[in-house]
Amino acid sequence: MPTPHRERRTAESFGVDPARYDRARPAYPAALISRLVAAAPGPSFLDVGLGTGILARQLRAAGARVLGVEPDPRMAGFARAGGFEVEVARFEDWDPAGRSFDAVVAGQAWHWVDPVAGAAVAASVLRPGGRLALVWNAAQPSADAGEAFAEVFRRLLPDSPLANLPNVTAAQGYASFLDQADGGLRRTGAFAEPERWASEWDHVYTRDDWLDQLPTQGLFTTLPADRLAELVAAIGAAVDDLGGSFPMHFTTLTTTAVRA
Repeated sequence: MPTPHRERRTAESFGVDPARYDRARPAYPAALISRLVAAAPGPSFLDVGLGTGILARQLRAAGARVLGVEPDPRMAGFARAGGFEVEVARFEDWDPAGRSFDAVVAGQAWHWVDPVAGAAVAASVLRPGGRLALVWNAAQPSADAGEAFAEVFRRLLPDSPLANLPNVTAAQGYASFLDQADGGLRRTGAFAEPERWASEWDHVYTRDDWLDQLPTQGLFTTLPADRLAELVAAIGAAVDDLGGSFPMHFTTLTTTAVRA
């Protein structure tokens, strides 16, 4: 099973440019946000790995009250400027100080949390009947774009997992994160059996939009500046060859369980 939560340098590197992260990273389907708020027994939400507040803003707009826990003080500072209360800590080490919540959520973040220790903390702060919901956006470029990008990675980052086209879709690859999360929930004995939700949607990325997002991805946030610049230029040339844009298919995956 994957263990990205042990890669602390990468896990806490996303705050290198929080403004870019906030504007470039995708949000979550509106129907999912409505479903999360409706499925919680109350409006009190804890957002684990809140980041810049992408998920939290959507939840707040739908009527939730959101407290964030975020390990990167730069990301936390950005979210505070957006009006959120954020406590800086790794979730596994965070002190809830006796507080409890109707829902605990994580958007694109739970794989940076120890799945067993994190599940135990979530169970300890959820009210009975409260809901844990862990969400990921799995992005799948069109076949020609995926092959063009893989060629760039084979040339510039041959050791990257992106250097070879996988035999599974992005959604199938992300499923390993959900499987690991579910295993942690089951080990607590505190949750009902997890269930899976999925939403499918599409987005067309222009060259500029994609190059804005690329440096925010975990494989690249710790690259030296010169190597990152070379990669961005090469990916930009690849998008130009595709006509200046390409379609991306998203599968938003959620694993969710109720506190028994």
